[in-house]
Amino acid sequence: MIQRKSRGRIVVIGGGMSGITAALEASEAGCEVVLVEKSASLGGRVAALNQYFPKLCPPQCGLEINLRRVRTSPWIRCLTLAEVERIDGAPGNYRVDIRQAPRYVTEKCTLCGECVEVCPEERADEFNLGMGTTKAVYLPHEAAFPMRFAIDESVCTGTECGRCVQACVYGAIDLEMKPETIQVEAQAVIVATGWEPYDAQRIEGLGFGAYPDVITNVMMERLAAHSGPTHGRILRPSDGEPPKSVAFVQCAGSRDQNYLEHCSGVCCLGSLKQARYIREQYPEAEVYVFYIDIRAPGRLEDFYQASQEDERLHLIKGKVARVTPEDGTGSLVVEAEDVLSGTSTSRSVDLVVLATGIVPSDASEIQVDGGLRTDAHGFLTREQPSDGLFVAGCAARPTDVATCVRDASGAVMRALQFCRE
Repeated sequence: MIQRKSRGRIVVIGGGMSGITAALEASEAGCEVVLVEKSASLGGRVAALNQYFPKLCPPQCGLEINLRRVRTSPWIRCLTLAEVERIDGAPGNYRVDIRQAPRYVTEKCTLCGECVEVCPEERADEFNLGMGTTKAVYLPHEAAFPMRFAIDESVCTGTECGRCVQACVYGAIDLEMKPETIQVEAQAVIVATGWEPYDAQRIEGLGFGAYPDVITNVMMERLAAHSGPTHGRILRPSDGEPPKSVAFVQCAGSRDQNYLEHCSGVCCLGSLKQARYIREQYPEAEVYVFYIDIRAPGRLEDFYQASQEDERLHLIKGKVARVTPEDGTGSLVVEAEDVLSGTSTSRSVDLVVLATGIVPSDASEIQVDGGLRTDAHGFLTREQPSDGLFVAGCAARPTDVATCVRDASGAVMRALQFCRE
């Protein structure tokens, strides 16, 4: 085996697609990498998708390949349940303070599941956006990396219970684990903290939280996934019945001075993709997409044009005013303007999907002299207070997965200038 000398170390904050890409590119360019992820597994939002557009292929294929590369690389140190607290120093000579929370499950774990069987406490299933529960000891998802259980300390009673310890014949559970602070020296830092869906409960009039059959686009993605709460069947949350008609509400809270002024870029194609989920499962279902503008730049225009050929997919140019229950039917009424006809319109549907926008994950807890710089929408700017700090992916702006990959590669190229030969 050919031995190589490290040209330096890069800290990557965030274990989604941008962070994973940055870690792999930096390691293959000769750097040691410390990859820091706040959740219990890598993959970020991509791990929760059912399909990519426009090819409609499952993301787990490419993600599994990248996770295998991370797992087998001797140059990448992966810290999950970890957050960067502070970055001190200058380009080429940073000190990064990382706080790692206890997982309570060690590498001895074999995924036998005996601990889950005896655990008496339940928690909301974060991966499925609260559409179901897991035990306090849980596997983040079926393709998780690291592939071992974790224990949610917010619901676990610890040593007061201890049933999981008694059930684990491999001695893989340690309820005495403590938080750990880790200091890392690095030449550069890449911030790839990703995004969150906008809180739909803040949007007045669209019924999220008031009516169970009003869901968000990220919830729809999990309903369509075979690993989701309904094993891939798209069903109404209120009664578990297949929907015969579905309305997609575009720009739910976006391009609106009361909520989000920016466009999230990917929501239009995301809804057209999800409309295909509906039509594939229920060939007789009617689908309505209420939109302000359909934005399908470049090669994605072909996907948009192909979607328009579906005679049961109705595109209505107009902003939705309100969603209300229909008396005595259990359906929902979507009221909107129809810009092209100059009239108001309404549709009675079984399910409403809100295309909520992308907002940046909160990176404000990362302490940096001068503070991390953000734009008017809360995204991190390319110019940061220190030249060795770089931003990648949706931490900087809403964008699709392919662009995140290219963006992360570019961040690594810029970071390498601070790494010694």
